[in-house]
Amino acid sequence: MISLWNLHYRPEPGERPFAGRLQTKADEFAEVSVAVLTPAECKLMLGVPLANRGIQAVWVRISNRSTAGTRLLMTKIARDYFTSREAAGLCHFSMFKRLLTFGLMIWFLLPAVVLALPFKVLATRRANRRMNEVFHSLGFPLKNIAPGAVAEGLVFTPLEFGNKVVDVALVMNTQVNEYRFSIEVPGPKLDYQRSLEGSKPVEAVECDLPALMVKLAEMPATTSNAKGHRKGDPVNLVIIGDFATVLGVFATRWDQTEIITPASCWRTVKAFFLGSEYRYSPVSALYLFDLPQDFALQRVRGSINERLHLRLWGTPLRFQGKEVWVGQVSRDIGVRFTWRTWNLTTHRIDPDVDEARDYVMEDLFEAGRIVAGGYVPGVGACTREQPRHNLTGDPYFTDGYRAVVVVSEERRTPMVLNWI
Repeated sequence: MISLWNLHYRPEPGERPFAGRLQTKADEFAEVSVAVLTPAECKLMLGVPLANRGIQAVWVRISNRSTAGTRLLMTKIARDYFTSREAAGLCHFSMFKRLLTFGLMIWFLLPAVVLALPFKVLATRRANRRMNEVFHSLGFPLKNIAPGAVAEGLVFTPLEFGNKVVDVALVMNTQVNEYRFSIEVPGPKLDYQRSLEGSKPVEAVECDLPALMVKLAEMPATTSNAKGHRKGDPVNLVIIGDFATVLGVFATRWDQTEIITPASCWRTVKAFFLGSEYRYSPVSALYLFDLPQDFALQRVRGSINERLHLRLWGTPLRFQGKEVWVGQVSRDIGVRFTWRTWNLTTHRIDPDVDEARDYVMEDLFEAGRIVAGGYVPGVGACTREQPRHNLTGDPYFTDGYRAVVVVSEERRTPMVLNWI
């Protein structure tokens, strides 16, 4: 009965447990510091576990070094951010929920409940009002920051794990200054983390542009199964950039994938039957160079049955000192029955695989993270009337080329290259 009657809300809003791991970027216009709070830090400062409500708190501190006022664009950090009052409301205590935890036992406690309920309702309301005040006091103030002034506070974003990109954009006069942070957030194990643990050093092969074009054209045309005797989806994408840059460029629009475990499989099954979204669902392995993908990314749409899959493999090639990744991307448009998988089902891909390839290019162009882009020969052309088939029997047609993009951590004006 103690948990029923005692309601303790004891936040510590003055604590800053994340201070030692703040990331900072500065220039002549501003100094910006960012940290993503852990669930335990949120519980300490705010008094409630935000992660249980799908919320993640990001601490942002801005020192305006310019001679003009500036303003934070909150939607750049998270387009669907929560206001401080909204986040508090989602975390409010509820007497009804507390009573439900007792189930049938509540009938035996009914006399005590009737006597104490008015007092507990008042205590709950008092705690929730205090919660509103704490969240509001810690929320980042959405107002102009005067020259020489400092503004700091929490931005309440949707819960993410893995590599979280925080884009801080400041409006100053007629320009927008951007400061990008890539922050590792603990959570379920992701496939790229496993790949890094098992990776072995390779001897890099630096290439100039003509040599790189030749070597990319010579890359395997398709993925395969584990034994390498059956052809899969076309290898239709090349990304040039260091691993951290590639992960950061995609992290604002694409989600990483969990490794396959009983827990992640169960979450996938639930999402499948409920028709819901599972942003980090694991993907099956395809093989290139006799190895499964080093990591995979996905862009989820309405449900788990509708998403884009992107798999990447590292190569020893380097261009201007940057790593060269080759990959495969396709668009899932449904689910169908098949005897070729252990679970008797597979995602049905859009047969126009060039659309998924070009979608990646357009997405990166829109994000402003492409230095240059073009195409090189790949799997070779096949028509809609005479398609090829992947490992699970889905047909596809293509113009036969691979998209090649050079990515940048900073926003750039892209250059379109005639590499065909």
